[in-house]
Amino acid sequence: MAEAELVEVIARSYKPTDLHQPPEKPWWKDIAYGSAAGIVSKAFEHPFDLVKVRLQSQPLDQPLKFNGPWDCMVKTFKKEGLRGLWRGVSMPIGGAMVENATLFVVYNQSQALLRRLSPPPPTLASEAPPINLTHLGLSAALAGACASFVLTPVELVKCKMQVQGSLPIVELPPSSTPTAPPPGPVAITRGILRTEGFKGLWLGQTGTLIRETGGSAAWFTTFELASAWFVQRRVNAGQRRDDGSRITKGDLTALELMASGASAGVVYNCVLFPADCIKSTIQTEDELRGGGVGQRRSFMQVGKDIYKARGIRGLYQGCGLTALRAAPSSALIFYIYSRLESIFG
Repeated sequence: MAEAELVEVIARSYKPTDLHQPPEKPWWKDIAYGSAAGIVSKAFEHPFDLVKVRLQSQPLDQPLKFNGPWDCMVKTFKKEGLRGLWRGVSMPIGGAMVENATLFVVYNQSQALLRRLSPPPPTLASEAPPINLTHLGLSAALAGACASFVLTPVELVKCKMQVQGSLPIVELPPSSTPTAPPPGPVAITRGILRTEGFKGLWLGQTGTLIRETGGSAAWFTTFELASAWFVQRRVNAGQRRDDGSRITKGDLTALELMASGASAGVVYNCVLFPADCIKSTIQTEDELRGGGVGQRRSFMQVGKDIYKARGIRGLYQGCGLTALRAAPSSALIFYIYSRLESIFG
């Protein structure tokens, strides 16, 4: 399909009024719908994310503790039980609410602003004006960049909690006092503030910024392209709405919306996965070296060290599992958001 045809297909998946003026939906609905979608998706995907972080955070100067995702999941379950697979879930759920709310608010408001600054050309009332793919990508990238500043502190605490169970077990003499349980999110946050100050909460920000900016552009764009393909498929089959008007994205079935969201999730996670791998290593190296704040390595240096120790495969440690869990997770996000939008406006 030629680029001009692709742009027209995307444009026609929207209602004409959506493109002539800013969306009527207030920003607080983006927050509500995005938050709801984030809670459900994060609760589902957390065990897979925990395994991914543990695979990424294995010390480079030691043999691998886990031989792959399944081995990591089995060992985690045997050592920590079912509850261990959801270790640190409280922070990600809160973060997912804020992340998705930020993504959808900035994405939709940015598109509205760009449409005002560069309005689409006039068309017949029955036709949808074309969408500028550059505007779509810029809006998505800006949304991801904004979300990254919210995500980094959340992921920092989450990653530190997720590697707690994978640390070596120290056998204590029978007369020794039992060790205290591992610190929770509040204690970890306080420890970061005490040792490194407020800026310490944004350790790993470079990796999150790269991943979210490029990944969000790929995420939203892939979803729009996939859903537009389903719309065009229905149009080519001669389908119309009950009132005789053209099929739009709001008319897609749950399966079509979830398929579009699933493809977006896979693309998002695969496109810049090494940045996420480097970020996880930076955020957990203090715990894996035994506590305390060591000398910080730059983003580039950590990437070079991982590549030197384990090659290109090391930069994609956990990528397969991440793509596997991203498909249903992203499908849930877009489905829940779209359905709430169609029900409540």
